[in-house]
Amino acid sequence: MIWKRVATAVVLIPLVVSLVLAASTGLVALVLALVILLAIFEYFSLGEAIGHRAYRLWTAFCAMLLVHVQYLAAMDAQHSLHDGPQVHRIFGLFELPTPSVADALFIFLIGLAILILTTRRPLVEALPAAGISSSALLLVALPLTYAVRLHGISLVGNYLLLFSLLITWIGDSTAYFVGRAIGKHPFAPHLSPKKTWEGAAASFLGSILIAIALAASHLVNIAVIHLIGMAAAGNVAGQVGDLLESAYKRSAGVKDSGTLLPGHGGVLDRIDALILAIPVVWYYWSWIYSPRA
Repeated sequence: MIWKRVATAVVLIPLVVSLVLAASTGLVALVLALVILLAIFEYFSLGEAIGHRAYRLWTAFCAMLLVHVQYLAAMDAQHSLHDGPQVHRIFGLFELPTPSVADALFIFLIGLAILILTTRRPLVEALPAAGISSSALLLVALPLTYAVRLHGISLVGNYLLLFSLLITWIGDSTAYFVGRAIGKHPFAPHLSPKKTWEGAAASFLGSILIAIALAASHLVNIAVIHLIGMAAAGNVAGQVGDLLESAYKRSAGVKDSGTLLPGHGGVLDRIDALILAIPVVWYYWSWIYSPRA
């Protein structure tokens, strides 16, 4: 299992790093859309394991709409004139408004209502189907779309997204190996019996060390205290995301969300920590550290 885990990481990590550092935000959004589709369909399968069928196609469409909306918002931010008009959206005398995340969620709500009222499914499925569909969009798709917003930040966005990935990867790896080596005190035995406090502490420390190393490299002109703050908040959020996915799998009575990635399980198993880590880093940047503050 360990060699499969390492081999998969050796193949995927260089591809992801190259994409984040060298690709445009549009290409990142396109690849992210594929990842989100794979993840939410695994989530749908977890629901089906306990007899709850989602409205798959409508939820998948709205997930892609969220990616598109976040991409437009990132482009607006990149091309705005000191918080003024977004020049790339002005055509002659007309300015095309950019839809918001709230708009996309409202479209999802309207479509969900129509599906519930017009479907030929047994009425007993209405509430579970709405629940699985809504939670897939809110708990998986929406948080991941903030990778587009993060990557779209002018000058440093690609490094901030890579930073989010690194603190998660290093945190996961150190927790795994330290937990196996010296872990004795269960962290959350009712959710994930193999997780230990020793592994959780090693994960947190590993993320902090990555922040310090990035600060020393001067790749990003951000004060070290803020990089450490982002690493700390992102790591804690990532560990919470990991436990949440463990809760979903235990609820469904399965060990892994899928089998696509050898040694890691499914896509959802591999990105569970990123689901919360990425938006937390984004909001730390937006609310606590902002060049416009």
